[in-house]
Amino acid sequence: MIKRTLYFGNPAYLSLRNEQLVIGIPGADGMDAKVGNTIPIEDIGVLVLDHKQITITHGLLEQLLENNCAVITCDSSHLPVGYLLPLAGNKTQTERFKFQLEASEPLKKNLWQQTIEAKIKNQAALLKQNGNDISNLLYWAKSVKSGDTSNHEARAAAVYWSVIFQDYIPDFRRGRDGEEPNNLLNYGYAILRAITARALVASGMLPTLGIFHRNRYNAYCLADDIMEPYRPYVDAIVLDWVKKNNGNYELTKDAKIALFNIATCDVVIENERSPLMVGISRTTTSVVRCFEGVQRKLAYPEFL
Repeated sequence: MIKRTLYFGNPAYLSLRNEQLVIGIPGADGMDAKVGNTIPIEDIGVLVLDHKQITITHGLLEQLLENNCAVITCDSSHLPVGYLLPLAGNKTQTERFKFQLEASEPLKKNLWQQTIEAKIKNQAALLKQNGNDISNLLYWAKSVKSGDTSNHEARAAAVYWSVIFQDYIPDFRRGRDGEEPNNLLNYGYAILRAITARALVASGMLPTLGIFHRNRYNAYCLADDIMEPYRPYVDAIVLDWVKKNNGNYELTKDAKIALFNIATCDVVIENERSPLMVGISRTTTSVVRCFEGVQRKLAYPEFL
């Protein structure tokens, strides 16, 4: 079942009653709260808290984590600043941790090769939708070696980012701190990262221990690895937003709503269509099976 993504950008009092999230709206004096909607905990996959006057009870947090919900908190700039994930997301995670920790270097290099090949192919598919020449990207996707030692990911990225917004933003440069619509891309990737980390924990893996990303200060290295082929789905949402909004690329409420739809957008894996949140779970399950030696191929989406 597809889980819901809930966003709270106004003052609210969130509590638990009968395994339901209860939404309270604070009164004028800030003390009393008017009870609004209730939502079953089991229906929630991601909860985003984006206001300093949101109060959430410990009982609700406990129940959310027990149901493997990712809780995202935002800073004063309304950008995700932290994730809260369950420590025990799978009954056999000790065994799966062992397989992950003991994964050989050749295996990790092979998994990274598959990851980059899938990412470049999906980037090419998005560019093709917009009438761009993709011959170089397709060539680089076929040429990715174990561990991507020739760094075809960077070559493809240079071409990809130079043309994806060229009809609307001719001088666009991709960078975390770059000009708009980098802010929209950053926000979308943060949501995608949380969804990926949630799926990894549910599959019984350590999201910290990556196959390629190894930054000692990064608590989500494996999530950053596995989300790579899914990034073009965020890019597609941002591109559509750019087409429709004539230079207004602020991170508004409507823009956030559009980006939250990443969880429910369609992906196709092995000719089967599903929402992205379900697709990522299939991908993380395949990662586990590769670590266990049961299979060799990762289940990544094919962008249509």
